[in-house]
Amino acid sequence: MYFLSDLEHKYLLNQLLSTAREVGVSKELRGWSWFQPPLKPYYDNVKLPMYAVSSKYCPTDRDVYLRSVEKTYPVPGAKVALGKILHGVVSDCLQAFLQRQGMDFEAWWQTIRWSEIPEKPENVKEPAMKIWAFVLKMCEARLAEVSSRQPYASDLDLMASAVPFLVEHKISGELLGLSGILSLDCYDYLRAIMFDLKITGEPQEWHRLSPVGYALVFESVHEVPVDICCIVYLNIENEKIIVRKDLFFANDELRQWWIEERDKKLEIVAEGKDPGKPEQSQCKEDCMYFSVCYG
Repeated sequence: MYFLSDLEHKYLLNQLLSTAREVGVSKELRGWSWFQPPLKPYYDNVKLPMYAVSSKYCPTDRDVYLRSVEKTYPVPGAKVALGKILHGVVSDCLQAFLQRQGMDFEAWWQTIRWSEIPEKPENVKEPAMKIWAFVLKMCEARLAEVSSRQPYASDLDLMASAVPFLVEHKISGELLGLSGILSLDCYDYLRAIMFDLKITGEPQEWHRLSPVGYALVFESVHEVPVDICCIVYLNIENEKIIVRKDLFFANDELRQWWIEERDKKLEIVAEGKDPGKPEQSQCKEDCMYFSVCYG
């Protein structure tokens, strides 16, 4: 899932990294400059989750107001439920493999708390099982490849080289005005790439905000530069698993865009300002707040 293909690796080395080294990132836009503008949050009494800052589902950002000010919590639909399940499949399968727990899909399936997921188990089990098997095969293949090249390496060394991922790494975003309980989808610590996983749906330009935001948070806490981000789009089309990647340089423009979104949404919550409903024609009926605004 988070492994780069040969072509993606060439693009990383010959295009993105060379651009990042040549152009660079302004020091005031590195996460470790959290204590000064423009990264320093204007409001100290509000902390937002990353999805609130990085999401652009609502044209006016009224979803942020409804959830954080009005405390309106809608029930997610089937699409969101499927995304949550498949997201859990990827992260839990990877972590089980990294920790050599020997957990199989059926054992994992029994751990799901269906009271929190608005979907029938039989509707999502088959795609979940396919994704689990896919992730496991990818990890096993990469481990076998590395093992064949490093016959004297320990099991720990082999795993660290074959699957160099921090998965669901817990980190605090408080220095940047975010929640103190954030989870990175995946961070490749050998290549310093911040990954964000998107389940189903079409790519959007604003999808880049989330991994850039996590890169800033990572820099603010660990003071390690993160120049490259990647969005992984996971879809099941005609019963086939399709994985597409958007690999990009987290440049000044994207960082500044994330800061602007954070500041705008912090203001909405801190001031309790209702930004108003968007035009109904701009809204999608699968928006979780559609019935709240136009019910």
